[in-house]
Amino acid sequence: MKLTIWGAARQVTGSMHLLETENYSILIDCGLDYEKDTWVEENEQFPFSPSEIDLVILTHAHIDHSGNLPTLVRLGFEGQILCTAPTADLTELLLLDSVNIFLSRQRKTRKGKRGFSTGPKPLYLQKHVMETVDRFVTIAFNKPFRINGQISLTFIPVGHLLGAAAAVFTIEENGVKKTIAFSGDIGRKNYPVLQDPEPLPEVDYLICESTYGGRLHKSTQSVEELLTETVNEACVKSPGRLIIPAFSVGRTQALVYSLNKIFSKGLLPRIKVFVDSPMATYATDIFRKHHQLVNQEAQEFYRSSGDEFEFENLDYIQDMNASKAISNYYEPCIIISSAGMLEGGRIQDHLYYNISNYYCTILFIGYCAKGTLGHRLLRGDPVINLRHRELSVFATIRQTDLFSGHGDHKDLVNFVKQQPQEKLKKVFLVHGEINSMESLCTSLIEENYQVEIAKKGITYQLD
Repeated sequence: MKLTIWGAARQVTGSMHLLETENYSILIDCGLDYEKDTWVEENEQFPFSPSEIDLVILTHAHIDHSGNLPTLVRLGFEGQILCTAPTADLTELLLLDSVNIFLSRQRKTRKGKRGFSTGPKPLYLQKHVMETVDRFVTIAFNKPFRINGQISLTFIPVGHLLGAAAAVFTIEENGVKKTIAFSGDIGRKNYPVLQDPEPLPEVDYLICESTYGGRLHKSTQSVEELLTETVNEACVKSPGRLIIPAFSVGRTQALVYSLNKIFSKGLLPRIKVFVDSPMATYATDIFRKHHQLVNQEAQEFYRSSGDEFEFENLDYIQDMNASKAISNYYEPCIIISSAGMLEGGRIQDHLYYNISNYYCTILFIGYCAKGTLGHRLLRGDPVINLRHRELSVFATIRQTDLFSGHGDHKDLVNFVKQQPQEKLKKVFLVHGEINSMESLCTSLIEENYQVEIAKKGITYQLD
């Protein structure tokens, strides 16, 4: 059995791992790699022939794990893609959105003399997404699925996102049974809506993410306490507005449910809440469709109080005219909109009209990469450039990591420590910046585990 890490090696994005037995090749995840200047060209060049891959396993829907699947299909992959049912639905939504982003970037590129775009061609089009979706085969959590006579797969819930799973393989070679697990992205306990990560069965090898290696979640408050305090400061004590940039899939649903609980308990007056993201509306419908997989608390809330994603003072905004009309709403309100890093989407409209408003608070609930508009605001830039205008920043800027869907350093260490040292032969660290990997590696070695920070393109023989 051989393992080659082809993506998310000593970086976060582009998860792609190749597992090979004597006569079968399995690709675990096929994500977009955002971290190179020539990322379109880089993502189009696979280090293997897509037609030689027998099967793909998808751990969850996020684009850094799923976003290059249509390219794989376009270039010759003809097999099935195994995932959970929520992952299939959310991935379709996110891949179609990726097509829109590709085409938008191409339209914004200046055209050449003959009217043809000089920008990069889209990695794939809608037809390639639909061809990819046709290959999805969904399997349930915690039920072994026989791939062939020698290989079986079990999906274990890991939180992080609805449908997210660790992939656990049992492989028999030459009469010897081996087990190997791919963690996917590991969530955190007590996250709104999502189930807690479940422990994995004992395995021989573990490929583990390391996103939050060396970092601990800072806040000692609960999500409800943080939101109640922030809304009270921004909208009650002073009659202003609270703008929350949030990813449409996952974060928005967690936010809406948390606000619903707060209003239901009477902790705040029923301030108007706008969810201004059509994609968030579609994603919320998927959460409703797979309601049996949300956590127990959310299910009990549904039984006692009704739909956790719907309440009296909540409006889901669809068309652009309704979105623009929010600017003329002069009562205190909460606006949830995407994208989370402020790099495009309807959030830029709300930012444009409110960044110089002393009575506006902007609450960041996710990571903002360097170079993004969100990062510039978080580092305290007094002026930003938006729509070719320089705008003074008078709004209050706040940030919390309470809505991060990743387990922190302690969670990652505890996830590995569920494995007995005498059974686990090696841990391979992926999906993290190098300093995060090194920190997690040091902690695991101190716990007497054999650990390796995986290198891209190196093939490891798993005896």
